[in-house]
Amino acid sequence: MKLTYDPRYNIAYIHFREKGTEVETIKISDELVIDLAPDGSVYGIELLNANEQIRIGDDGKFLLVNGATGKQEVLTFG
Repeated sequence: MKLTYDPRYNIAYIHFREKGTEVETIKISDELVIDLAPDGSVYGIELLNANEQIRIGDDGKFLLVNGATGKQEVLTFG
């Protein structure tokens, strides 16, 4: 899994796997888009207005928490 963030456009993309040639894009809302493979598995999730949705603060920090171990890591964007 990979998370990318473009601060120029305030868009984040959570990549679960590489996109294939065929992608079905489903718009869930004005700020959420999901890309699906032909078999229905998820390629990724696009978050528009990302800093509001994933709470990237003015300092550009994002807290990543491993749900299994509780280990936390602070990521900095920008």
